[in-house]
Amino acid sequence: MSTNEFGTEVSNGSVFSIVKEAIAGSDRDFTKAPLGTAIFLLAVPMIVEMFAESLFAIVDIFFVAHIGADAIAVVGITESMMFLIYSVAIGIAIGATATVARRVGEGDADGASRTATHAIYLGFAASAILGVIGFVFAADFLRLMGAEESVVATGTTFTRIMLGGNIVVLALFLLNAIFRGAGDAAIAMRVLWFANILNIILGPCFILGIGFFPELGVTGAAVGTTIGRACGALYAAYCLFFGNRRITIRAEHWRLEPERLLKLVKVSAPAVLQFFVQTASWIGLVRVVTGFGTAAVAGYQIGIRMVMFALLPSIGLANAAATLVGQNLGAGKPERAEQAVWKAVRYNALVQTSIGIVFVIFAAQIAAVFSTEPEVHAYATDALRVIAYGFFFYAVGMVLETAFNGAGDTITPTYIALGVFWLFEIPLAYFLAYHLGLGAHGAFWSITIAFSVLAVVSAVIFRRGKWKLKEV
Repeated sequence: MSTNEFGTEVSNGSVFSIVKEAIAGSDRDFTKAPLGTAIFLLAVPMIVEMFAESLFAIVDIFFVAHIGADAIAVVGITESMMFLIYSVAIGIAIGATATVARRVGEGDADGASRTATHAIYLGFAASAILGVIGFVFAADFLRLMGAEESVVATGTTFTRIMLGGNIVVLALFLLNAIFRGAGDAAIAMRVLWFANILNIILGPCFILGIGFFPELGVTGAAVGTTIGRACGALYAAYCLFFGNRRITIRAEHWRLEPERLLKLVKVSAPAVLQFFVQTASWIGLVRVVTGFGTAAVAGYQIGIRMVMFALLPSIGLANAAATLVGQNLGAGKPERAEQAVWKAVRYNALVQTSIGIVFVIFAAQIAAVFSTEPEVHAYATDALRVIAYGFFFYAVGMVLETAFNGAGDTITPTYIALGVFWLFEIPLAYFLAYHLGLGAHGAFWSITIAFSVLAVVSAVIFRRGKWKLKEV
């Protein structure tokens, strides 16, 4: 992003000074700051935060890939099941961000703090239920996903740790969502980088048995990731309770208020369903690809992880737009909220289209970093290239979908997701893969086509403006 894109918006400082402010943490009022500057200040730490989150998966798959295809399949299939955990975490986090941002925009600091504690209550209750189920039925879930018995034998402990220890995931998502809603994206960024650095150090140590660490193989990836996330969650809790400038939690804010909790549930429940629909569709796609063997699953997982890594700038810009929507609606500035969204869409489309072109051209070279097994590499290259064709549409759809959520209108994107992913994408993937004989290649194309449809539908509905009237 150049200085010219901001124009007079950065007249009081260079782009470098704005980046420095974004990383350090800004005290600006985002309901009054120039929109370009506000998006930049929020998006930079959010993008860096998302890169840190994605590195969890990239580091694991990099070292696990050296163990073999079964190990890659274990991580990939378990990660697809973790998507269900993420859907709950993200759904509750959306409710937290939207309601905290609205209270901040209204100038209700006490209400923002009480909303934060109730989001924590809700998240930890959900985590306890999911953790018990995941721990007990880990092996059964692997078989249900179509894993071969060799994969089940290799990966049950890995899956049990990841699903059973999901509380660290919920904690990270929730606490960082509170920071983002309050407009303090820099703290969320630092939390995830701290957690990720620990994961980068501990992951290979436990996987390969470096030094005095036990050699746990693929199980070591789960141990390193869980410890890293747990330490990150503890750091986030410390920042929230003792070191945050925008939101302060005191003892009285922990008093349970059923009405407030119910309001948060009403916003979060559709968001949980929304992301359940989306993430379950990824599981459906894995099930389609599983029919073509372990190499296809491993290649698909490598490709999709690189795609998700490349889409991180989109997530950062989308989250920035969501915060601006929530705070500006709270401040009674709906038109400014809409302007922020379309500006974020333009930035996002430019960035992601450029990344997509690079991925299309260099797909084979990128895939080779993770696997040189010919069959796995071929599938990974194909997945990466085909999915990258749709990066422009992913960029547009992601910002618009997140903008609905930022306004507290979690029902609209839920309906869109249900229609696009389950009534369209999964049947299309099966039809292309099996009936037209395109194999896994057809499943990859269904992803690109579905997200293109999502972007168009979201744009049409967003322009109607009903989201501006949502009360949270």
